[in-house]
Amino acid sequence: MNTVIVPVDFSDTSLNAARYAMKLLTGYYGVNMILHHVYEKPSQATEATQRLEKVKEALQSEGIVKITLLAEEGSDFITELEKLARHQQANLIIMGITGRSALGQTFIGSNTLKMVEQKVCPVLIIPADARYREVKNVLLTSDFKNVASSTPSVPIRTILKPFRPALHIMNVNSEIYVSLSEEYQAEKEKLKEMFKEFNPEFYFLGLYDVSEAINQFSQDKNIDFMIVIHKDQNIFSRFFIKSHTKKLAYQSQIPVLALHE
Repeated sequence: MNTVIVPVDFSDTSLNAARYAMKLLTGYYGVNMILHHVYEKPSQATEATQRLEKVKEALQSEGIVKITLLAEEGSDFITELEKLARHQQANLIIMGITGRSALGQTFIGSNTLKMVEQKVCPVLIIPADARYREVKNVLLTSDFKNVASSTPSVPIRTILKPFRPALHIMNVNSEIYVSLSEEYQAEKEKLKEMFKEFNPEFYFLGLYDVSEAINQFSQDKNIDFMIVIHKDQNIFSRFFIKSHTKKLAYQSQIPVLALHE
């Protein structure tokens, strides 16, 4: 990775995401972490820059990463962030939760969700209470449908490569599990080849409650972060957007890497 953007609005949530990013990126050779702040009025420019300088100074005790500061005026946070990501050809955006609404309580704040939907680059979502720990176990959720064309394997491998984690590839489906169909076996083999450098292990769970399955699996396997591939009406939308009945306490501690097919 060359460029990672970390939006900062100076809230505790965004500062926690910045600390997580600093520790995560320490050891990435040549990466530039851009601390990005959008202010609304020209009179706020000097203060914004000074506050970013203080954040940078504090972060330098958390790890060793090149940090660039960018404070810019703008009326729409998402528009400015998307533009920056495109102009800088960013490899990753690392964002915290931005709200405590009903949606925010499923641990994706509205701005973070909007940024995921822009399809500009992968977004690593850092829950408000998440603390960095060495990346040893990563969970990739997959629907096992057309994986060759729907799985963004290059950015996933790029992000995972420095950590060399154990990769757990999981599918939850209430309909198929007496034995795997030929189609599922074929898709499994494609994923196995795609991520062969991580020696992936596969899990097929025949459960109705996707949230509960991921919750329990994450605890059992000590998952350090989860990868979801954003498709319309797939596991991402069901699990993170429509699940208002579950509190998903454990997942609220686990960062989520969201990518588009």
